[in-house]
Amino acid sequence: MIRIEQGEVLRIISKRSGIQELAVLVGGNEERAIQYTDLSIPVVPGDSVWLNTTAVRLELGTGGYHFVLPCEGHESPGTGHIMKLRYTPGQIRVHSCEEPSHPAYESIRDKDSVENMIVISAELHSMLPAIAATISFAAAGASLGYRKPRVAYVMTDGGALPIAFSRAVAELKEKGLICGTVTVGHAYGGDLEAVNLYSGLLAAKHVLEADIAIVTMGPGIVGTGTRFGHTGIEQGQVVNAVASLGGYSIACPRISFTDSRRRHQGISHHSLTALGRVALAKAVVPIPVLARDQMETIRKQLWEHDLVSKHTIKIRDGSIINQASACYDLKLSTMGRTLPEEQPFFKAAAAAGILAAEFINSGFETGGDTAFPDMLAT
Repeated sequence: MIRIEQGEVLRIISKRSGIQELAVLVGGNEERAIQYTDLSIPVVPGDSVWLNTTAVRLELGTGGYHFVLPCEGHESPGTGHIMKLRYTPGQIRVHSCEEPSHPAYESIRDKDSVENMIVISAELHSMLPAIAATISFAAAGASLGYRKPRVAYVMTDGGALPIAFSRAVAELKEKGLICGTVTVGHAYGGDLEAVNLYSGLLAAKHVLEADIAIVTMGPGIVGTGTRFGHTGIEQGQVVNAVASLGGYSIACPRISFTDSRRRHQGISHHSLTALGRVALAKAVVPIPVLARDQMETIRKQLWEHDLVSKHTIKIRDGSIINQASACYDLKLSTMGRTLPEEQPFFKAAAAAGILAAEFINSGFETGGDTAFPDMLAT
């Protein structure tokens, strides 16, 4: 069921393209709300608004925000005939790049390959800035001395649907760490809209001219504690899509030794299922250099879930993330934990970025990693 409450706008806390963060008075309390300005006329202090308060009242992890409901008499700008959020009160018209009237249509109409584009699939949105920063930092010559590739972000609909909700995306674009965005499925608001992941990857390659695409959901994730009942399962589907379209696949595992939930210790059960059961094609799985006991835990998981035979395991020193995040002044965090608190998590993301930079400059190798032979020993 949906819970709707009325509130009064007290002030505008912040705003950027497509979104406003508000302070609202609800039931005598000051609370936070989000308004998507593509869906309704921007409000001002003193306005009365109707709010979807369902998630906050259930104490779900949506960032503690209510959401302003679309108002009557507002027509979203733009053209196109593809609807996203279809058959809901919030359905929105977008101009999808697959439509003949779209300027990008001719670029992708007959394309069926991403022509060896490197695609990094990652589960959580918080991995995106770490991966993008590492690629750019390496390319800038601060560490590995590689040329700077064009990096696109393809956002799926496994988490937040409006790309405007992501502060990280706005920051990465402003700092030149990504060249453009594609929103696929019911995600919307990217530089390009696509009906599905396959078209989205083709658009990243042939319209944005990306050398590397990072694919992950928007902020947030749905999880239930069951093996398959989470939206992170999509990582395996991304690996399959990349193989279908002739790309090179790097699958970033979710690694943590700080998360209190046992199922997320070491390599998360999300990654183990997505890469062990859902992915039918081969990917390169980067593992960061960690403390010996942590590496031993990961080694056992790789063997127990048959990832060593299904994929190519490569080990890289992800500690570069500490320099990269400082260089670009990025405040990295995941699940409320910062970079110092979640080093293994962000080092794994950095390892994926390092591999992508290597492949761009030295070619994609399908063989196993020989730097740490004891890591893969049975």
